[in-house]
Amino acid sequence: MHAFRFRQLFAALLLLGGLATLLVSIVRGAHLERADFVFVNGAEVSSLDPASVSGVPEGRVMYSLYEGLTSRDPRTLAPLPGMADRWEVSPDGITYTFHIRDDARWSNGDPLTARDFEWSWQRLLHPETASEYSYQLWYLENARAYSFLPMDLGDEERWWFDSRTFVNWNADGSRVRVGVHGFSGLSPTDAAAADAVQAVRARLDAAGAELRANPTPDASDPYGAGWLFEGSLEAPALEAALPSPFLPEPRAREELFWPQVGARATDEHTFVVTLASPTPFFLTLTSFYPLMPTHRATWEWARETYPGTWQIEWISPEHLVTNGPFVLESRRINDRIRLRKNPLYWDAENVAFRTIDVLAVEHYVTMLNMYLTGQVDWIDRCAPNLIPRMMPREDFNPESYLGTYFYRVNVHRPPLDDKRVRRALALTINRRAICEKIMKKGEKPLYSLCPDGLPGYPRPEMRHTPFAPDFSDYDAAFARDCDEARRLLAEAGFGPGGKDIPSIEIHYNTSESHRDIAEVIADTWKRELDVDARLLNQEWKVYLDTQNTINFDVSRSAWIGDYPDPNTFVDLFVTGGENNRTGWGNPRYDELVASAAEESDPTRRLALLAEAEAILLDELPILPIYSYVSQNIVNPRLGGFFPNVMDDHFPKFWYWMSDEELAEKRAAQPADWILVPAPGPAAGLFAPAGPPPYSLSGGTQR
Repeated sequence: MHAFRFRQLFAALLLLGGLATLLVSIVRGAHLERADFVFVNGAEVSSLDPASVSGVPEGRVMYSLYEGLTSRDPRTLAPLPGMADRWEVSPDGITYTFHIRDDARWSNGDPLTARDFEWSWQRLLHPETASEYSYQLWYLENARAYSFLPMDLGDEERWWFDSRTFVNWNADGSRVRVGVHGFSGLSPTDAAAADAVQAVRARLDAAGAELRANPTPDASDPYGAGWLFEGSLEAPALEAALPSPFLPEPRAREELFWPQVGARATDEHTFVVTLASPTPFFLTLTSFYPLMPTHRATWEWARETYPGTWQIEWISPEHLVTNGPFVLESRRINDRIRLRKNPLYWDAENVAFRTIDVLAVEHYVTMLNMYLTGQVDWIDRCAPNLIPRMMPREDFNPESYLGTYFYRVNVHRPPLDDKRVRRALALTINRRAICEKIMKKGEKPLYSLCPDGLPGYPRPEMRHTPFAPDFSDYDAAFARDCDEARRLLAEAGFGPGGKDIPSIEIHYNTSESHRDIAEVIADTWKRELDVDARLLNQEWKVYLDTQNTINFDVSRSAWIGDYPDPNTFVDLFVTGGENNRTGWGNPRYDELVASAAEESDPTRRLALLAEAEAILLDELPILPIYSYVSQNIVNPRLGGFFPNVMDDHFPKFWYWMSDEELAEKRAAQPADWILVPAPGPAAGLFAPAGPPPYSLSGGTQR
C-alpha cells in the first residue's frame, strides 16, 4: 500500500514537471561527487557577507559558515556557547561580559579574538556598510547615533573637525552650521564646548559667514536641532577658514566616535557589551547571523588589492575566511554552494557531515522531483496542489512558526497615500481562499503584523468583521468587509460618482505561489472595487533592489521573526528603518517602540508594543494576509533536525541515523503516517565523537 501510493505520487510529479525538469536536475550535479547532505535553498543567495544579507536562504548558509558569540539549541532555540564559552550579565541587565574560548580559530588558522567581534560589530553599524540589520545592534549604548554620523546623512557633505563640534553644508555650499557633538554629553554652556565653538566662530566670522544663533539649541540632537549658529559661506571660504588640522581623516573619525559605543574588547578574550537599556532577547541576537564576525585582514586586503571588485573577491571560495562548522569549498552561481567541514572549528568533533551542497532551485515541481529521486535530502516548500498528497507522509509535517506574509505599500504613491484606500484594499483580500485554495497547509488568515505564538502578547488586529474559528460565517463577514471597502473608496473620492481609481501594480519575486496569490488578490480587487491590478514578477536580486528603493505600488513581503518576541516584527516599521521599505513613519509609533526598548516591566513592555502595532494596523502601510507554517520535506533518516518556533535549522547538529535509531523514531510516530524511503547509510553517519546524545522526545544534551 505504502509503496503503491508513493509510486502514484511520483508518477503524478513526473507528469506535472515533465521529463525535462528531471533531466535538468540530474545534469546539474553530474560531474560532482554527491555531498553527504544536499538541500534546496530556493533563490540564489545575494551575498556571503553576514552583514549584508537579510533573507532566509542567505541565513541558512550563514549558519553553516559562521558562528556568533552564542549558538542556539536546535529544538528549543535556547542560547548555547558559541565563540564565547561563557558569559556574565550584570544584575541590571545592562552589561554583558563574553569570554572568547581559547580554541576559537578562523578557518585559515588565525586566532579569533574579542577584537574580531568589536571590529565586525563596528562594520555592521557603520553607514558605509548600509546593512539592513544594523538596527539589531542599536540596543547597544550610542550605537544608533553611530549609524547616523552626520557625514553620511542625506545629500549633505558633513565635515567633522573637533570631537565636540561639527560643521556641515548643503550640496551647493551655501550654508554652514556649528553645534555640539552628541556623544560628548556636553551642553552649549560647558566650558570645553564653548572654547571649541568660539574658536570656530572666530574663523567663520573672519571669513564673512554672517552667522546667526539658534535661539533654542538642543545639544542632544547634533544632527538637527543641536546646531548653535549658522550662516552662508561658499565651500572654498569654508575650507580656508577650517585648515586641514581640523579635518580628521576617516580613521580618526572612528577613533573619536566609536569609543562611545557599548562594544569593547578589553583584551583578546574578553568582549564587554553595554546596552542602552535591558533587552530580554539580547542573548538570542548574539547568535543571529548579522552579528557574526568577519575576518578583518581578508576584508581589508581585498579592498586594497581589488578596488573595483573587492565586494565579490573577499567572499569568493579562494579568499573567504570563516569561523563556523563549515567552509566554502566552491560556488557555482545559480547552481550550488559546496560546503566542507571546517577542521579548525572548535566543536569539529561533534560535526557529522563532511560535505553539504546548497542548491539554488526555485521551481516547486523540480525541487520535489529531486527530493523524490534521492538527489536532495531536504526541501523547504511544496507545490500547493500536491500538498494533499504529501500530508499523510512521515516526511512532511507542517508546523506553525513565527512568519507573516503581507504586502508592503508605497504610502507616497497616489492613491495609496490615502489610508482609506489602503484599508479598502486590505479588507478585500480573501484570506481564507488564499490559505485553503492556494497554500493548503494550515496557514491562518492574518489581520495583524505579529503572528500567533508570542506568549503574553496582547496582539491587536486591523478593523474587520469577525468570523467563527471554523470559518462557517467567513463568506458573510467578507461580504460586509467588501461593503465597507467600497464605502471607504467613495469617501476618498473614487468609484461611482467620483474619480476612476488608478491601476495598481502588484510586485512579487519569482514563485508559483506568490503569482497565484497575486492573481487571486488582483481578481478580487477588480471584482469588488473595480481596481485594475497589474502583476510584476522579478527574480530575487532585482526584486530586493526594487523593494529596497521603494520603487513599487504594493510589494509581496514576508517576515520571519529573528527571535521569539513581538519586537522583531514591530520595530521593522519605525521611521527610516532599514527594513521598513514603505516610506511610512509615525512619531507616536516610534515613541512607543523606543519606550518599549527601555521598559523593564515585561507586561508593560508588551503593552507598549501592542499599542504601537495598533497604530500600524490603523494606518496600514502593510496589508496582512496570512501567518506561516513550515513546509519542510526532509529525509526521515536525518537526525538533529527539529521543528521549532523559528523554523531555524543548524547544520552543525545534523547527522544520519542508523537503521536502529530510525526504527525507534518510527515506532514513536502516529500509526497512520505513511512510511517513505529513507536513503542513507544503514549504519548512520556520525561525528568523530560518536552518535550525538539526542533523545527522540527531548532536545540536545550537548
